[in-house]
Amino acid sequence: MQHAQLLAVSVLDRVLAGRNLDAELTAVWRQIPADNPHQRALVQDLCYGVLRYKGALDAMLAPLLTKPLRDERLRQLLRIGLYQLLHTHAAPHAVVDQAVQACVALPAPAAKGLINAVLRSFLRRKTELQAASQQTDEGRYSYAPWWINKIRKQYPIEFANILQAGNQHAPMTLRVNPRRISRDDYLARLATAGIVSSALETHAVVLEKPMPVQRLPGFSDGEVSVQDASAQRAAPLLDAQNGMRVLDACAAPGGKTAHILELADVALTALDNDAARLPRIEANLQRLQLKASVLCGDAADPAAWWDGVPFDRILADVPCSASGVTRRHPDIKWTRRESDIAQFAARQQAVIDGLWRLLAAGGKFLYVTCSVFREENHTQIERFMERHADARLQALPRDEFPADNDLNEQPAGQILPDAVHDGFYYALMQKT
Repeated sequence: MQHAQLLAVSVLDRVLAGRNLDAELTAVWRQIPADNPHQRALVQDLCYGVLRYKGALDAMLAPLLTKPLRDERLRQLLRIGLYQLLHTHAAPHAVVDQAVQACVALPAPAAKGLINAVLRSFLRRKTELQAASQQTDEGRYSYAPWWINKIRKQYPIEFANILQAGNQHAPMTLRVNPRRISRDDYLARLATAGIVSSALETHAVVLEKPMPVQRLPGFSDGEVSVQDASAQRAAPLLDAQNGMRVLDACAAPGGKTAHILELADVALTALDNDAARLPRIEANLQRLQLKASVLCGDAADPAAWWDGVPFDRILADVPCSASGVTRRHPDIKWTRRESDIAQFAARQQAVIDGLWRLLAAGGKFLYVTCSVFREENHTQIERFMERHADARLQALPRDEFPADNDLNEQPAGQILPDAVHDGFYYALMQKT
């Protein structure tokens, strides 16, 4: 446990200084042998758990400190200890003992008494401190104050549900490849393997418990992929038909690219502006035995890569705040800044304006984000429609998307996060 605590301290210290959680965990995996999955899972749980509940943990930690804590490594260690004492089945005495011993390795041996005193005091006052932590918004919801205020303003009725959904453990949802097997047949395969699952929407299957993909029947043969249920709506909405020319403009890691190709025989170009991410697209296509033209290029600057032939369908899953997927990326709750939202919106505008002229007359353009902020979604599309007289907004299926209502709480196309869905936004336009 002590080794996992120390690794988590180093990850959290860098993440809360602005680094990416996934990248930092990937670097740490080099220090843990691949044949020790339990240790890797423990480190990941500690990092995710602290970032998921950081607001509440800090609210409980503050009254336990008699003077300011200047060493941020010790603050991370205390956050980890509080998380373990509150949210895991680890024996309390082991958590405290291992955290105290970790001070020697940090090295901060003089802090052993502080760590011991704070964690033991927490155990005595746990009920009182938990109740007190709920008296502030940051302690109750565990998001940065600006984030809470924005969600409350934009969704005055649903805001608490949105924030709480973003703090839950994400389900493992699969997309069944209809070229290889039907969803019902795959459900039967899972049942035969003793894996409990349930059907969700057209090609989606939700597992009762997450597991390594290597244990999934048929994964290596391309029968199934991991993809959230909300993300699985993109390919059917795009409505690509056999023989069409299709562009997936912000394609990495390639889940939506593959889904389009699973549903239709099209000439597909998968574009991404990060060359380092292109191998992920190619690996996904290879596993699924699908083919596409994979290019590195900026969607906002088509002149550098476009061959001049219009596309019948364009999917633009644009860069965004990722505010709808915080349960999968809890670091962004603390590393994202309010000023970032305007920057994302400006980038989104540049991308969709640049791509619109690549669409053939009569073609369809699907705009997608994994955000719940209106500046990136409803407002972005309203302004796009004002700029482009040749665009017609298409109705979305009523059984999958809410219509506008009197309260304007959930604009058409907005999927709010819940137990089985990430937060996503969709807008479908057709060029006249």
